[in-house]
Amino acid sequence: MDLFKVKDEILAAFGNMRAMERLHIDTNTEEKIKNISGTKIAESTEGQFWVSFQELNGFLLLNAIILGHSDLKTFDGIKLLLLTAEYEIEIESDDKEIVSNFSNISSTWITKVSFIIDHKKREIIENGNVDAVEYYFKNKVTKLYKI
Repeated sequence: MDLFKVKDEILAAFGNMRAMERLHIDTNTEEKIKNISGTKIAESTEGQFWVSFQELNGFLLLNAIILGHSDLKTFDGIKLLLLTAEYEIEIESDDKEIVSNFSNISSTWITKVSFIIDHKKREIIENGNVDAVEYYFKNKVTKLYKI
């Protein structure tokens, strides 16, 4: 046991919030990462992209889960670009406020984002025709490739 951990345990016992956060092991977020529902359609060294579909009040939603090494927290939404041999499909996120959760066990961020799509886009994604996925947030671009 190192000196800093002992110090954090003592400070946490006295109610120091920062020490408590450093000692906290987030098993809830780690369970979400291990039990992702849907299909993984793309990955790279920067992360993984999982999708599932849902119909809600006549709207078809693409529910995406992004696993990565960076926090995607933004109030401007995410733009998704699906690259195929014939198409470049651009989709804006349904919500503008995007929040990521961090797991300190695997040092991974998990982000859930919904996109409104049509049936043609769903067929393209389900048939595995997507060669690459790019998502844009905060003037940054992350590119993931078909697995």
